[in-house]
Order: sequence, then C-alpha cells, then structure tokens
Amino acid sequence: MLGFAALALGTFFGPLQAMNYGGLDLYPLLKPVFQSYYQGLTLHGVLNAIVFTQLFAQTIMVYLPARELGLRPNMTLAWVSFWMALGGLLLAAVPLLLNEASVLYTFYAPLQAHWAFYLGAAIFVLSSYLSIYLVLDMWARWRKANPGKITPLATFMAVTFWLMWFLASLGLVVEALFLIAWSFGLVAGVDPLLMRTLFWYTGHPIVYFWLLPAYTLAYVTLPRLAGGKLVSDPLARLVFILFLLFSVPVGFHHQFADPGIAPYWKMIHTVLTMLVAVPSLITAFTIAASLEVAGRANGGKGLLGWIGALPWNNPTVLAFLLGFLAFIPGGAGGMVNASFNLNQNVHNTVWIPGHFHLQVGTLVTMAAMGTAFWLIPHLTGKPLVARGMAVASQWLWFLGMFIMTFALHWMGFLYAIPRRAHISGSPIAMEAYKESAAWMALNIVSGVILFIAALLFFYVIFATALQNRREPSRVLPEVPFTEVMSKPEGSGLVQLTERVWFWFGLAVVLVVLAYGPVLFQMFTNMNPVPGQRLW
Repeated sequence: MLGFAALALGTFFGPLQAMNYGGLDLYPLLKPVFQSYYQGLTLHGVLNAIVFTQLFAQTIMVYLPARELGLRPNMTLAWVSFWMALGGLLLAAVPLLLNEASVLYTFYAPLQAHWAFYLGAAIFVLSSYLSIYLVLDMWARWRKANPGKITPLATFMAVTFWLMWFLASLGLVVEALFLIAWSFGLVAGVDPLLMRTLFWYTGHPIVYFWLLPAYTLAYVTLPRLAGGKLVSDPLARLVFILFLLFSVPVGFHHQFADPGIAPYWKMIHTVLTMLVAVPSLITAFTIAASLEVAGRANGGKGLLGWIGALPWNNPTVLAFLLGFLAFIPGGAGGMVNASFNLNQNVHNTVWIPGHFHLQVGTLVTMAAMGTAFWLIPHLTGKPLVARGMAVASQWLWFLGMFIMTFALHWMGFLYAIPRRAHISGSPIAMEAYKESAAWMALNIVSGVILFIAALLFFYVIFATALQNRREPSRVLPEVPFTEVMSKPEGSGLVQLTERVWFWFGLAVVLVVLAYGPVLFQMFTNMNPVPGQRLW
C-alpha cells in the first residue's frame, strides 16, 4: 500500500503535466505548497517511475516465489528492507517537497540537489538488495531440498529478474556515491558526462525492472484468470534469460548526442538494444497464444471469436489486455528511439515521454492495477469494492493514456515541441507552437480522463483494503498460478536455462565488454564542474 500511496501523489502531478502541454499553466495556483513546474515534474517522475515501481517489484517478485515454493522468506530481513525503503523515501521526500531537489527524474549533474535527496534515494534503492537476497535464499533452500528438480517458473523468473537488477543497479549505486560526496562538499565537482553515463547504465535497464514483474504476472497468472493455460513454459524461461543477457549493455542509445563516446560504441549498444526486442516479441506470441487458448476454452469460435470470449468484465484480465494493446505501438516507438538517425529527430521532444508513457504508463501500471484487484482481497480476505468502478477505471486509464501519448508522439515528431519544458508558462513558446493547438487540446482532454480514472482506481483499492467486511469465500484463497501446456520436464532448452549462474556470468562479461573501455576512459579523464541550482 505504500507503493500505491506514492503512486497516488505522483499521479496527482500527471494531469498537471498534460495541462502544461495543452497550454494551461496550473502551477501558479499551487503556490506556496508547490513552487514550480519542475518541482512537480520531479515529484511525478521520482514517485511514479522509481518509488512505486520498485515497491511493487519488491512485493510481487518476493511474494510469488514464496508462495510457489511454499517457503517463508527471512521476515526479519524483509521488514528491514521495508523500513529502509520507507526511511529512504521519507528522507528524500523532505527536500523534494521543500523544492530543494527539483532535478527531475534523471537528476543530471551539474544540477545539484540537497544531500538528503541523494542519501534517501540511495537508501531506498539499496533496500532492493535485501529483496535480492530473500529470493536467492529461498531458491537455495528449495534446491537443497529438491536436488535435480527444475526450478518452478515464477521462482525462475524472480531469480533471473533480481540478478538482472543487481547487475543493472550498479551504475546508479556508483553514481550515488559521487553525488552524495558532492552534495556534502567532500568533492568540489563531478563530471557531467560520467554522471550521465552511470545514470543511463541503470536508466535503460530500469525499464525492464519495471516491465518484468508485469511479464511475470502475465505468464504465471493471466492465462488462468482468463480461463486457459500457458502454452509454453520453456519459451517463458528463454525470455527471462535473454533479458538477463541483453538488458544492461544498452545505455549509449540514450547518449547519441553526447561527446566523448565514440560512434562505434553507440552502434554496439544500438545492436544490443535491438536484441532486447526479441524476448518481448516472444512474449507477445506466447501470451497471445495462451489467451487464444483461454478464449476458445470459453466458447470462442472462428478466426477471431476467441477475443470476444475472453473475460473482459474481469478488471484484472481487462487491465492486462488493454495494457498489451498499448504496448504494441510503444514497442514500435522504442525501435525509433534506438535507431541512430531517427533518434536525432525525436530525442529531445515530447515524443519520448509519449513513448515511455505507452510502456510504464500503460502495461506496467495497468498490470499493477489489475493485480491489485485480486491481490488485496487475497491478502486481506476482503472482497473487492465497486467492481464496476474497477472496470471503468481501466477503460478510462487506457483511453486517457492513448489520447495523451498519441498527441505527444505527433507533437514531438511534427512540431519538435521540447520535453521537460514549461511551455505553458512562456508566451513566446506558446506562440511558436500555436500550429499544434489541436494536439495540445488532446492533452487537456487526456489529463481530465486520467484524473477521473485515477480517482476511481484509488477509491476501489483503498476502500477495499480499509473496509471492515471480510468474506474469504469471495476472494482467491491462493495465488492463481496457471497450468502449462508445454511443460519443462524433458526440455533441453529448460536444462540450458537452469544454468542461471552461467548466464549471469555471461551477462557480466557482456557488460564489461560493452562498458568497460568507455568507463575506464571517463574515470581516468574526469572533468569535474561545480554544482548549479537553476530553480
């Protein structure tokens, strides 16, 4: 619930951002509580893209393997992890709310925040390392008790996910050490290019940190909730091994315009970025096939009749179906972002927030929303309140996100409207972009729709959690793990994927080869600059 509370506050600023790109500047109305557009943008990005996503991952990617293995995690460490996350969040929140850390989600140097922001963020991220230990410990205990057996699917996904995150988070951890020392005055300055590189070392893999819990839930719970079975266990395992291998050495495609990085290194990262699309394409095939099985089991006939036979009135299934529909154009836009030449045309425009709102704002967020509709009743024994509102919230969220991202893509591509820009507060900017007035109007519409959708969703989950009525017979008593049609036993592919530590070692080698020479050059030729505050 802490994660959803953070999401609620972060989501409050979302419509304000949409209004900004609709030409309406509402931030002066929020003074003196919130000082500027950039403070709101920082709160929106940090709370939604870092805090909520990490807390959701720390919940679902520990709970699923614990239930699947029938083991209890080390609860002392689990509570330490929670209190670290809460303490780090509160410490970072103070300068955020006091407008002492309006450095945006990327906190690019030489913008300098208050030391409490960097320290709190570091403590918060490090709390996830205890989650890594919890899952690896349960996996080790299960393997000791079950020698020679194949790791159950959800646990396999959790293990590879947390190993990927450990490798991916190292860039942010190293950057945090520099920024903390800088903010305390222990060093006079930091190198902006090195800080950007360390950020994007983690900054792109964090996309898969957001995405893989949604994929895990889609593989291990969605088919059963839809009334069918997962068509292939081996393909699901292959997907997570590919993400482990290729998620991290891809960050230079965010730095195409940065000097100090040779073009051939950027091209290597571009190729590796394209390879990351492969596991998502496999996922699209596997989940679609599993949903077809479910639709036909529900009575769907003909070529496409299975689609209508899916349980669209189930808010959890609906959330995943709509999220995956939005994810398709989002993935296509990702190929544009990773292309050396096309990226030059869209990178510093609102095309980019349009793209990642199609990813994290739809599939990732809607997967979390949909899961909450069965997980909260499952954990509390309290039935879901206002099921109709839950369904309506997902349709409205999908519609609002689709309108907003459609408008942002076109505003970025056709009119080169900049991202991270307070354009509604600048008469000159509004005059310069007046030809995009129709697209701006769509942003206003989307902001209103998304605000209503958020109100409905948060009412449903908090009313469900806080009610006094308990009816265990109306909730899922167990995690709805799906059955599998193509099982892992006897599969040579599964035997290969079981060698998780080999694949992790190979992933480390790929990262060293893709980043090592460039980072060595940057660390040995640093150009530190002093901090600046522009707000």
